[in-house]
Amino acid sequence: MKNIKILTDEDFGLDVLELKEPRIRFGARGIVFNQDNKIAILNKQLKNEYKLIGGGMEKDEDPKLSFEREVLEESGCNIEIIDELGMIEEIKSHDNFKQISYIFVANVIGEIGETNFTEKEMNEGAQILWLDIEDAIKLIKDSEDKLVASKYENVYHSKFIVRRDYEILKYYKENFMKQNIKVKE
Repeated sequence: MKNIKILTDEDFGLDVLELKEPRIRFGARGIVFNQDNKIAILNKQLKNEYKLIGGGMEKDEDPKLSFEREVLEESGCNIEIIDELGMIEEIKSHDNFKQISYIFVANVIGEIGETNFTEKEMNEGAQILWLDIEDAIKLIKDSEDKLVASKYENVYHSKFIVRRDYEILKYYKENFMKQNIKVKE
């Protein structure tokens, strides 16, 4: 899989520290289109965070199955994966943490059901928004400097999440939308 981007502390004007046996987490996330060609954005209202749907993979879980599971939990949607965009790495040296995310593009299949947010997501005011991709890019980018810490995550960690998802959408827009590649019907 193509590596879309490697985010480091340097991307945020911070010194990069040496990683020493970092915690490593794998995730699956991406762009989910509904029938109106709008994409799903998870908004955590109490943190002013806007992000793509997705999350951590369970031990030995296939990335595609993980993405399908996360989308169903967070948006109530069954999906058909139509493309693999690549991977993105986050190297958070100030937390001695590295995350590798597999990135997919999918279409909603059938009706949109009920969300099944985690307690953490509910406590952070989670809601799903369906937005045009341009509006999503703007909201995600603009939220980076307005993030608020929660009892679960500090602003440092949230900035990586928001920047990661901005980079994913920017990559998709530059490499697929400009070539007039349409989402599979």
